[in-house]
Amino acid sequence: MWQGVPVPTSRCDLMRWQFDLTWSLFEFHLERLEPEDFLWEPVPYCWTLRRGADGEWAPDWAETEPDPVPVPTIAWVGWHIGWWWTTTIDHARGRTPPDRTEVGWPGGGPAAVEWLRGLRARWLEVLDGLSDADLDAPAPFPWQDDPDKTVAHMLAWVNAELMKNAAEIGQLRLLRAASAR
Repeated sequence: MWQGVPVPTSRCDLMRWQFDLTWSLFEFHLERLEPEDFLWEPVPYCWTLRRGADGEWAPDWAETEPDPVPVPTIAWVGWHIGWWWTTTIDHARGRTPPDRTEVGWPGGGPAAVEWLRGLRARWLEVLDGLSDADLDAPAPFPWQDDPDKTVAHMLAWVNAELMKNAAEIGQLRLLRAASAR
């Protein structure tokens, strides 16, 4: 899949290459998600999204992480990607991000997949606007109070967080498909 891809010649090119690789692995699962996958609960102790009285989706949440941590549904992981990515994009653009409670989930199926792809497009605009010199600036998020963390750290964190969340969604998708047999 990655044969013939040019060797990155700059640090920005390397970060973009890593992001593209991560996204291609995520896309493998996004293309195969079924609407029923999103709210499937693999065990009784799950975090998911639930419709409120106003018709909006709200994620299960605790201010202090419970022990054990509930198993998230694909819907919850997808919303979580949307929350941290929206926050990161806004910080990278110098804007005040919305509160966690203001990041809505569009619902399962194609709407959720398109929402995530839209976040990817917004992130690519951020990446494409950076130069190698920008990578050494202080990180606007998630380490805005740590002068030793740079924009390069933020980009690496996005790639790692996305890879982790893509693996979680992929594993949940595979478990649901296998349990249906």
